Amino acid sequence: MKRLTFYTSVLSFFAIMLTYVSQAVACPFCVATTQTFTEEIASMDAVVFAKLVKLPPPIRPGTQLAEGEEIPRAKFQVATIVKGKELVKPDQSIEAIYFGEAKVGTTFLVMAVDPPKLMWSTPLEVAKTTQDYILKLDSLPKDPSGRLEFFQRYLENEDEELARDAYDEFAKSPYDAVKALKPKMNHTQLVAWIKDSEVPASRRRLYLTMLGVCGSEKDLPMLESLLSSSDRKKKAGLDAMIGCYLTLKGPDGLKLIEDLFIRNKKSEYADTYAAVMALRFHGTEADIIPRDRILVSMRYMLDRPQLADLVIPDLARWEDWSQVERMVKLFKDADEETSWVRVPVINYLRQCPLPKAKDQIKALEKIDPAAVKRANTFFPFGPTNSGRGDTRTPKSSSIEKPGKTTFVSSDTIESPALKEVAKDEQVSGGTSSTDTVQDTAIPSTLELESSSRLEQALLPTTSEEAVESHPQEANLWYALGVPLLAGLGLLFVQWRIMSGSSS
Repeated sequence: MKRLTFYTSVLSFFAIMLTYVSQAVACPFCVATTQTFTEEIASMDAVVFAKLVKLPPPIRPGTQLAEGEEIPRAKFQVATIVKGKELVKPDQSIEAIYFGEAKVGTTFLVMAVDPPKLMWSTPLEVAKTTQDYILKLDSLPKDPSGRLEFFQRYLENEDEELARDAYDEFAKSPYDAVKALKPKMNHTQLVAWIKDSEVPASRRRLYLTMLGVCGSEKDLPMLESLLSSSDRKKKAGLDAMIGCYLTLKGPDGLKLIEDLFIRNKKSEYADTYAAVMALRFHGTEADIIPRDRILVSMRYMLDRPQLADLVIPDLARWEDWSQVERMVKLFKDADEETSWVRVPVINYLRQCPLPKAKDQIKALEKIDPAAVKRANTFFPFGPTNSGRGDTRTPKSSSIEKPGKTTFVSSDTIESPALKEVAKDEQVSGGTSSTDTVQDTAIPSTLELESSSRLEQALLPTTSEEAVESHPQEANLWYALGVPLLAGLGLLFVQWRIMSGSSS
């Protein structure tokens, strides 16, 4: 059992790391909740459907096992071998730890690792529909869009296990694969799900993303009604909703978004943040709205000093060096409530190729030398490529210089605005206030979702100085190196503990 726990920990850790990496190319507003059945099966040596033969004797409350005594196990008989026919035989008897009270004859999905003496995982009771679903996975086409055509049929399935798995497959698929599915999308069904306030916000984001692919101008009145609503349930998944609206409306749609969430100083932080996320998506992964027009919207955020740090990295990443004077003013006018904006301002000026920017850094250092020192200490190589990265071809600017980018400083986490979002997430079980209403079906998903959305403002984005010789490797190691080493260290400690206790 200890060995299985250890192996399971190892597999789970690397699954999480792979999931994190996949988010860089996946559905832009979706975050997977957990491993899919496909991923779980791929990570196992043997997978079977087995019928419960005998329950283990009950363990009375307070009972302590004697040293060396194992937890009683339930007995199962293999009914169907999904994977590992060379390791398992039909009708073979297997044992696994099970604490439920299912009836004898109930079918379970059971997986195992570490042949030849297989270590069987905790069984998962599965209905006939789930069994049929799992048996079809191995025969699906390798092409991502071909696979999504199959999973699309199970979105919002009455079997929650299948609905969750189908959503996760979409969340982990490349955005291009989602777009390739356009001819097979069910527009009417997508609209119905979007209008249904009982659909979790995480899944609603997917349906809004899909509507952005297959929708038309006829959907705009519905979207405008939802965007303008004061009912938080109707605005759940606001970032994807704005992204969808701008996809269908084009540049003309920016005025409504600016009036509601960007220029409107009464707009709640979570709503404004969602709007910035949507603008960032259109500035990096889409080509519907000219970037110059998106920059106009971004600049309006500089009129809101408490939130200006959300867009300063984007202005630098997209080489908008027209805002040097405004950055200097933000720095000089900063008080206790907006002091965190100073480090992003310095990073912006550090990346700006104009001579006046370097002169301003020297002048600002006299006002707040600590802020300048923090910028140079925490980000000695300059900015890096945030989150999903800039996949659009950079537009030419008046200054012909390879793009350098910056990112929000570590001080941003001290921003009352981000603290407000964190507080909202804790109160609502992991959602931001945009999703406060309904995304509580799977709390772990929401925690990941919140983390993913915040990392867009906090994670670094591509720096020429830092990645001059190996840009991709540097970005990958920055994003994965530290957590990977930390995770391996924890796994080693766990292994040592288990080894010591078993000796």
